[in-house]
Amino acid sequence: MPLEKNSPGKVNLLLNILGKRPDGFHELETVMQPVNLCDRLTFERRGGAVELSCSDAALPVDSRNLVHRAATGFLQTAKISDGVRIHLEKKIPLAAGLGGGSGNAATTLLALNKLFGQPLSAVKLSELAASLGSDVPFFLQDQPALATGRGEKIQPLDSFPALRGRAFLLIHPGFGISTLWAYQNLARFPEALNGRPGRAQKLILKLQTAGLRVAGAEFYNSLEAPVLEKYPVLALFQEFLRANGALAALMSGSGSTTFAIAENMAAGESLVEKFKSKFGQNCWTAVVPV
Repeated sequence: MPLEKNSPGKVNLLLNILGKRPDGFHELETVMQPVNLCDRLTFERRGGAVELSCSDAALPVDSRNLVHRAATGFLQTAKISDGVRIHLEKKIPLAAGLGGGSGNAATTLLALNKLFGQPLSAVKLSELAASLGSDVPFFLQDQPALATGRGEKIQPLDSFPALRGRAFLLIHPGFGISTLWAYQNLARFPEALNGRPGRAQKLILKLQTAGLRVAGAEFYNSLEAPVLEKYPVLALFQEFLRANGALAALMSGSGSTTFAIAENMAAGESLVEKFKSKFGQNCWTAVVPV
């Protein structure tokens, strides 16, 4: 019997980079929020190897794909000789800063652990997730979270009162941005590379105790420094969204997705129509409840 799982995305309400580490990674603090925009994965025990198919021909289906690597790593770690067939139905745009690939990898670990009778502990799954990528451990749980270290240390948080009843408007401009490129180009922006610690706790407190317009003033993304310089249209998107009713707007992760938070779904749908009237129909957009 195949096992089907939704694989949600995320946005970074804050991404504060605190400097480069001796291991080559960047120390950071980030506040991550699940987004109800999901890929769909189907898993089936079959054969003696990992067999992956995908609805998006742009994605490789070999070891270059995080799903394939997650499945291979799981089977090896759990010492399972059986194989698995996986189909990935993509809805989340690629290279978008929405965590699609990382979420797919985490969903694969959780699904295979269920499919094969829970051979790995939660601790072992977390270690395996961290080895696949800094964002992957976040998707092993379904709450907002504070992530520290290189992003792999996850502290789940209660849902934020300031976001209750709100809607996310997501805008992908039709081009992706390499995470590696964004981090490499931070060196030209010393203030963004060596951020002020404590921004995350300040934002969390305001999301818990204040209104969204107050909390939204604390939204911050260090990677906007290099990205908005190269792609100024993304800054124009944010300015337009704020001027037309968005309670907050920011680039998620390393981009290229801009997200805005609207009062409710109706306000989000209205805002996306205004956006399309201004910028045309070429951007991918989605409005989803928080």
